[in-house]
Amino acid sequence: MPELPDVVVYIDALQRFIQDRTIEKIFVRSPFLVRTFEPSIEEAEGKTVAGFRRYGKRIVWELDDELFLVFHLMIAGRFHWKKPKTNPRTKVDLAAFQFVNGTLMLTEASQKKRASLHVVKGESGLAEFETDALDVSDCSEQAFRERLTEQNHTLKRALTDPRLFSGIGNAYSDEILHAARLSPIKWTSRLEPEEITRLFKAVQQTLDSWTGRLRADVGDSFPEKVTAFRPDMAVHGRFGKHCPDCQTAVQRIVYAENETNYCPQCQTGGKILADRSLSRLLKDDWPRTIEEWESTSGS
Repeated sequence: MPELPDVVVYIDALQRFIQDRTIEKIFVRSPFLVRTFEPSIEEAEGKTVAGFRRYGKRIVWELDDELFLVFHLMIAGRFHWKKPKTNPRTKVDLAAFQFVNGTLMLTEASQKKRASLHVVKGESGLAEFETDALDVSDCSEQAFRERLTEQNHTLKRALTDPRLFSGIGNAYSDEILHAARLSPIKWTSRLEPEEITRLFKAVQQTLDSWTGRLRADVGDSFPEKVTAFRPDMAVHGRFGKHCPDCQTAVQRIVYAENETNYCPQCQTGGKILADRSLSRLLKDDWPRTIEEWESTSGS
């Protein structure tokens, strides 16, 4: 799922390619994509893209006449830049937004159609997607500390809860916790002050570092390789491979549709997290499905 660094880089590219340009035509191929009926998606045709916003993992297009397109790419949704007048043709093509300089194609390489588009009118309509989730990219340590400890969750759950923090998902939470040398199942109520400071620094440094890396990779082109699995990540998606810091084999926790990767040497005192008590903990504290994980409107 595209998370904060990926979404920021997407918005960078959208500004370069389509800001201040007019949507000439929209073709929607998937009946599952557009989740609103009024205003209709056809009302966006002929409108100019005035700007963009990020609401957590959502990307908002600001159009003329206070019309907004709100995209949530979920797990497998992606944007691609195509030549002018390209129409959606394949099973993965959900919609095409045609501009004079090219076509923005929205795809979803999954049988489960989770990506969504809401068309809303006015700031009042857009307000339903706003939450008080903390934007970790520029918050203070005190604000982070207060938000982290206002509810008692495992660290993995807390970081990825879209009601608590904005834009962090499965991939970067793994990288953050590895950088902070903290167990994904440690309870927020049991954190020492120094551990919270360490986690705060790891959050900002990890997200800032990856945003910079992705920007450098993309340059002036359009991001076409948006993925949650990158070979230079420390632990995420690297089950069985060596931790880059201590060479211990990376382990994983699998529950329902979610997977967490961690280094037992760096994060859990050499312990492998796999027993009955862990299963009970996951049942109580972790969502069972992606939809449940992303259930709040501002995720």
